[in-house]
Amino acid sequence: MLRQYEWVETTVVSVKGEEKSRKQERCYYGADGGLQKVEEASTPPPEKKRGLRGKIAASKQEEMTDYMKHAIALVRAYVPPNPAKLQAAKDAGKVSIDVLQPGKRARLNFRDYEKPGDNLGVEVDLVSNRPLGLKVATYLEDAQDAVTLDVKMGQLNDGTTYPSDVTLDGKAKKLTVAVKSSGYRKTTP
Repeated sequence: MLRQYEWVETTVVSVKGEEKSRKQERCYYGADGGLQKVEEASTPPPEKKRGLRGKIAASKQEEMTDYMKHAIALVRAYVPPNPAKLQAAKDAGKVSIDVLQPGKRARLNFRDYEKPGDNLGVEVDLVSNRPLGLKVATYLEDAQDAVTLDVKMGQLNDGTTYPSDVTLDGKAKKLTVAVKSSGYRKTTP
């Protein structure tokens, strides 16, 4: 149902609590069924330093950019969850259920969803049978580089569920990526 909407996605990247960049993109699904993003606004890059300090800063910037690309690719591996991978985890007996509120809320945990040792937790409202959020514990290259992902789900007037707030926390690099989706409106057919 989300394919009939367009929305604005705001991405804020912070390192050690300091905002480093902010970007806004208009998002919609194209005729090919793929998600399209058109950049609307972003913060300008910081002024470049010269000399040895500039080279060191450029090297750190390149390392952080590479880290962010891997982190964003990792987010896309979990959001939205792939039904085939959920089924594979179920078939392998790697699913457990945590009751959060009896008769109201539960979390389905899918171990080894994308990588060995990771966990994808899907919190579900048992009354309305809709997803409330996702919690992911995973890593980038190795287990030392732990990454957590917290996704809160929103609901539009017609009942369509969407990821409203996504927060990625890369503790090793003290990096936080926060993505907020807003301004949903139906596209014309």
